[in-house]
Amino acid sequence: MALIDDAPEQGSLQPERGILFSADATATVVRWRDAQSDQRPDLLAPEAPLEIRLAGRPLTVTMRTPGHDEELAAGLLFAQELLRDPADLGPIERDPAQPNRIDVSLSAVLDSEERWRRYTYASSSCGICGVESLEALALTAPPVTSDVTVRIATLYDLPERLRAAQESFGSTGGTHAAGLFDSDGRLLVAREDVGRHNAVDKVVGHALQHGLMPLDHCLLMVSGRISYEIVQKALMARLPIIAAVSAPTNLAVHVARAQGITLAGFLRGHHVNVYSHPARICA
Repeated sequence: MALIDDAPEQGSLQPERGILFSADATATVVRWRDAQSDQRPDLLAPEAPLEIRLAGRPLTVTMRTPGHDEELAAGLLFAQELLRDPADLGPIERDPAQPNRIDVSLSAVLDSEERWRRYTYASSSCGICGVESLEALALTAPPVTSDVTVRIATLYDLPERLRAAQESFGSTGGTHAAGLFDSDGRLLVAREDVGRHNAVDKVVGHALQHGLMPLDHCLLMVSGRISYEIVQKALMARLPIIAAVSAPTNLAVHVARAQGITLAGFLRGHHVNVYSHPARICA
């Protein structure tokens, strides 16, 4: 006997002006416990495309969790150096006919097509793009030299504080989170997204919009693993410490060591591995 009836599938993708979006955030699922199963509704983490335009010119489409789209766009543009000075960030407008499209204005004109080509290269790569991109990263962003320190007891408290701020994860179990904390462990902002990198872009975008830059007095906590891209975004924002509940990649560790960033992984309970610049963690 079938456990799921023949009702139309919820949460299916529907076309809207050539762009796909999630029509519903619920679904009927079969839940197994031991040898027993039952049927029940379940909440899903919403995911939809966001088209980002720059001064009316289409720039990119990224999948994201809807919400805080302006922060996501600002953080992404800053990480890719299309936005270099927070003061250059102008109005961000949403197309009333298409909620999945926003247009970012800059008060300063892009100096050349070279920056557009650079962005296209960065966004189309896998992120693990070899020696040339690492050398370019080092040239455009000097190492972080912040002398900020954090107590180990404070570090141990961060996962639970970030988890408490994850409203969407508590309902769906399907989103990543990034949190910006001060050195005393006070949460400044937390954001969720189906993409780890989007969550980081959102907190950096929040900092850009609220005059918190540079972030050399703060630390970043992420709910997943630490990849090269996350270290790169932290470097651009001048973040001295990154902590995560999971492991870093080898390239993330390499870049963190070279660029002066403290990288702490497997932060669970009263245990953490510090992979680079451990002097910033103290008893």
